[in-house]
Amino acid sequence: MCTEIMSYNKLKIGEFSRLCRVTVRTLRHYEEIGLLVPEIVDMETGYRYYSVHQMQKMNAIRNLKEMGFSLKEIMELWDEETHIPSVSSLEKKISETETELERLKVRRTQLKAMMASLKKKEKMEKIYIESLPAITVASYRGIIPSYAALGQLCCEVIGPEMARLGCECPEPGYCFTIEHGGYKPADIDIEYCEMVTKAGKDSSIIKFRSIPEVPTAVCMKAYGPYDRLYRSYQELFAWIEKSGYEITGAPRANYVDGAWNQDDPEKWLTIIQVPVEKADK
Repeated sequence: MCTEIMSYNKLKIGEFSRLCRVTVRTLRHYEEIGLLVPEIVDMETGYRYYSVHQMQKMNAIRNLKEMGFSLKEIMELWDEETHIPSVSSLEKKISETETELERLKVRRTQLKAMMASLKKKEKMEKIYIESLPAITVASYRGIIPSYAALGQLCCEVIGPEMARLGCECPEPGYCFTIEHGGYKPADIDIEYCEMVTKAGKDSSIIKFRSIPEVPTAVCMKAYGPYDRLYRSYQELFAWIEKSGYEITGAPRANYVDGAWNQDDPEKWLTIIQVPVEKADK
C-alpha cells in the first residue's frame, strides 16, 4: 500500500494538528505516553496518520484538561467506547474543584485586603502644610527604655497624675511627643505633651508650659505600628529638603489613633508635624 492511498482516508499529523487546534509537539507527546497514538505510522517515511474519528478523542482530551484532569488521570479514567470518565471520577474532580475554589476565595480576600491597605496608605500618607496654634500643655519628660514603654507610662503614670492635678483637656484632644537629642532605639529622652484648657500647678511629674504658635509645619499622616514610623520620617525629611524648607523646631509625633482605641496596629494613626520655614535662596 502506498502513502498516497493512505492519505485519502487519513490525516497527516500537521493536518490533524490544524483541525484539532493542538500543536504537533503536543501530539508527539501524547503518542509517547500512549494517550493518543496515530492510527498508522508509515515505516518507510516516518509519516504519522490520524483517522477522523480520533478527532473526537482529541476534543475529549482537551475538554477534560480544561476541567482540571491531568494527563495521568485522563489515561486512567479513559473509556475507549464512550470517551466519558466515570461518575465517581467526576464527583472526585468536583470535590477537588470546590476545595480549590475555597482556596482561591481566601487568596482573593487577602489580595483585596493588601490592595486596600496600599491604596489607603497612598491616600493617607500625603504630605501637607498647616499652621499649629499656640497651646498650653501638661508635659512629662523622662528617659524610657523603648518606644513600647510609652503606652504603659501614659496609663500608669502620666494619666493618673494629670487626673490628680485636675487637668482638663479640650475636645478633640491633642497629644504628642518630642524626642530630645534625636532618634535613639533605647534609653530615649522623650517629652510627652497633652493640650489642656489652662495651666495648673506643677508637680514632680507634670510641668505646665506654653508652646508658641508654629506658622508653618510640614505634616504627614502615617498608618501602622510605631516601629515603622522612621520610614515616614525619612520620607518627610527628604520632601522638606527637596522642597526648599529648613527645619526650625523639634518634630512632633501626634498620636491620633493607637492601642487605646484600635486593636489592629495597621490602623494606628500618627501625624508627624515638623516646624519649618522657607530656606534663603
